[in-house]
Amino acid sequence: MRAMMRKPVAAGSFYHALPDKLAGVVESLTDAAAVKEEVIGLVCPHAGYAYSGKVAGATISRVRLTDTVIILGPNHTGLGQPFSVMTSGKWEMPFGYVDVDTELAVRLVGCSSYLVEDIQAHLREHSIEVHLPFLQHFKKDIKIVPIVLSQASAVAYKEIGAEIADVMNDIGKEVVILASSDMTHYESQEQARAKDDYAIQAILKLDVDALLERQAERNITMCGCAPVAVLMAAAKSLGAQRADLVSYTTSGEATGDCSSVVGYAGIIIPSIPMSPLAKLARRAIAAYVEEGLVIPLPSNLTSETQARAGVFVSLYKGGELRGCIGTFEPSRRNVAEEIIMNAVSAATRDPRFEPVKTEELRDLEISVDVLTEPEEIESKEQLDPYRYGVIVARGIRRGLLLPNLKGVDTAEQQIDICRRKADIGADEKIRLYRFEIKRYH
Repeated sequence: MRAMMRKPVAAGSFYHALPDKLAGVVESLTDAAAVKEEVIGLVCPHAGYAYSGKVAGATISRVRLTDTVIILGPNHTGLGQPFSVMTSGKWEMPFGYVDVDTELAVRLVGCSSYLVEDIQAHLREHSIEVHLPFLQHFKKDIKIVPIVLSQASAVAYKEIGAEIADVMNDIGKEVVILASSDMTHYESQEQARAKDDYAIQAILKLDVDALLERQAERNITMCGCAPVAVLMAAAKSLGAQRADLVSYTTSGEATGDCSSVVGYAGIIIPSIPMSPLAKLARRAIAAYVEEGLVIPLPSNLTSETQARAGVFVSLYKGGELRGCIGTFEPSRRNVAEEIIMNAVSAATRDPRFEPVKTEELRDLEISVDVLTEPEEIESKEQLDPYRYGVIVARGIRRGLLLPNLKGVDTAEQQIDICRRKADIGADEKIRLYRFEIKRYH
């Protein structure tokens, strides 16, 4: 694609076209003293600064910006391709030019079954442009990858998000993703707040399906649902566990007219790095579910993965258990091998569940528990359900329960569950063992 100069279309209407006046406005809307957070991404509104600028400024002020920001915007104009990436060139702005990160943009297009090179979708679209003065205020030489997204299915959003996450993992470079969206349009303030809160709760849980279902159920006129859904999917693939609401308001707060407002939400998704052990489990599951392959041991084992120990791998989907398989004691050469085999088993051989399907992989949350050597104890008084796991044994029958599980608050509950797991009667004598775990997400 020929490099081009993209001219501003929102300067003078959504924000000041004169650099000096714009600088004063942006400074008034941002917080230089805000504590910066490492984030995977953020959701920001894209209306005129008089309406949504406070929310956008407060949200971006909380973010430790990276050298490049991927900006996902909705398509308001109908121009161009449905999933359009501008892969080269510059954006002309009042504060100076913003370069497209061509290397990353081309990589994303090359690794995606949806994203394509396209300029037309970007020429008249304001939803990406309005964020640039805020980004330049905090980082003058920032680069962007502008992506315009049209409405599509949940499957498409999840796949695009996963593709973006895969590229980010492969390049080994920190990149923030910004999803551009306003919320409910042109309803009363009371209705807008109620609808937007319903949608925001799904976003905070990073639940793409719930967001789309709620949008359809309540007819929530959120223009950037596609960008937000893709961000959520990418964040889940990158190990995010939650999102946090920074600010919410409506245009009624600026105009005084609450009879017909637009809602604006600012949300950040904190970066919680996925541990190498959880990454190994995820790789093992994906390779086996998608290709039937057992991955080889990594060549660069850490001290944690070189050791020998019992390991449990637990899978969750939508907050509910989806599979859990493990070993009480070490059964293989090292922890890494235990993780690989138990991850595959948790996904495909837990008798309580159907095998995990390919389309479920992006929704899985994975935890890896590495066990200490079990220690025999004399009585239940030596147990603590939040600190210790328990093994109940009667001959060759053994039942194990991990510590710190939702709904298990007493040693008696732990022992009862273990008895049932091992088919040990309530009146049979048992031996008790306790152990601790180190949990990796």
